[in-house]
Amino acid sequence: MLVSILIPCFNAERWVAQAIESALAQTWPEKEVIVVDDGSADGSREIIQRFGDRIRWESGPNRGGNPTRNRLLALARGEWLQYLDADDYLLPDKVAAQMNYLTTQPPTDVLYGLVTKEDWTDSGVHQVLQQIPEPHDPWILLVRWYLPQTGGPLWRKAALEAVGGWKADQPCCQEHELYLRLLLAGKRFTYCPLNGAIYRIWSLNTVCHRDQPRVRQRRLEITQRAEDFLRDRGALTPVRRDAVNMARFQMARLAWRHDRTEALAIVEQLHRSDPDFSPLTNQPGGHHPPATYRLLWRLLGFRWAETVGDWMRQFRRTSSPA
Repeated sequence: MLVSILIPCFNAERWVAQAIESALAQTWPEKEVIVVDDGSADGSREIIQRFGDRIRWESGPNRGGNPTRNRLLALARGEWLQYLDADDYLLPDKVAAQMNYLTTQPPTDVLYGLVTKEDWTDSGVHQVLQQIPEPHDPWILLVRWYLPQTGGPLWRKAALEAVGGWKADQPCCQEHELYLRLLLAGKRFTYCPLNGAIYRIWSLNTVCHRDQPRVRQRRLEITQRAEDFLRDRGALTPVRRDAVNMARFQMARLAWRHDRTEALAIVEQLHRSDPDFSPLTNQPGGHHPPATYRLLWRLLGFRWAETVGDWMRQFRRTSSPA
């Protein structure tokens, strides 16, 4: 069964050779590697050209990440797709392991697996395997932001075509928006407990890092659409509702550091969904606030829990020895 490995590239001359080499090194024998250069202004195109007829490639004007992914979707001949951003790479058995795993599972449209995050910092390179906690309910994993980065899954080409591919004008949270539409359309998701995709974080000059309010806005939109869909179909179970509101709670805490008006608006949205919500709720993946915070939430609410938390952090900073 043919797998198309699809690499969008924009100004990635430092990394794109490794991405292509890792695609060509996949042990799965039935594969094609396609690269689309999105109008790079550095040396990316020259590097891509060096691979000759070992890959298929084309170059055009800069259109953005999702239009480029859609162009790759149109060029792909495989039944299954492996997307690979040009600054990431794959371990040699990634595709083979997931394709073999597919044979043991019911029919599926998105086989999602584990991703290793590789952070490049001044102190060196550090790798962390990003876990996907149980329950492996894709709705819960979507709203809690546990579904993996673009390179983690294998995607059935027909499923992506059925929902219209990648949303061309989506500025951030791009794979999550696609995950949402696939779930809305009833596409089947299967968890694969295998690793093989390496997601490299080497720059903070991306939308996801430099424009956090926009990221939160888009994530809240995705969360609201998921909640509305599940409620309308009688599928908003208590566990799913708790996951939706735990996601809102965590976004509100992040927003509090920069924009308290935004944070309070998110909490108001949370309470409209569930007036009895408490961060004491046991949710997949942990990351609950400390006991003191939970007590303050229960007694005084979000605003005072965060305010007292700010005071306590400031006190610790000022009382620490120099």
